[in-house]
Amino acid sequence: MALLAAPAAIAQDGLIGFIKTVLPDALVVIDGKGVRAQPGMPLQAGFVVKTGPAGSIGVTLRDNTVMSFGPNSEFVVDEYLYAPSKGSLKLSATLVRGSMQYVSGIIAKLKPDAVAIKFPQGVIGVRGTEFLLLVEDDKS
Repeated sequence: MALLAAPAAIAQDGLIGFIKTVLPDALVVIDGKGVRAQPGMPLQAGFVVKTGPAGSIGVTLRDNTVMSFGPNSEFVVDEYLYAPSKGSLKLSATLVRGSMQYVSGIIAKLKPDAVAIKFPQGVIGVRGTEFLLLVEDDKS
């Protein structure tokens, strides 16, 4: 997969959060193209976050949900709605492989049943908490 320079502008209307920290060997897949992950890079639903053997990424979403991913991880936010004044709240994401540390943000506090983290063997329904999740290569 080719690494490209970070796009100069990513549409802000679909903004769900930002990359806060990056260690080498990490990228974001946007429309099928790998872009080197950089602190401050905006994220949208559907972007795939990937880390290699020496990589890690920390992400903060608009509702202050904080997630970090260790080496050999792959993660995507499938759906993200954050309009508290309209009652429109949802975070649905998938950890395909690797490790993830999660700390709940406002969505989980205001509407706990609106947060779900999927992984190959199931779904974690988040109810305002923090947790660690490990999905190994054998999908265990």
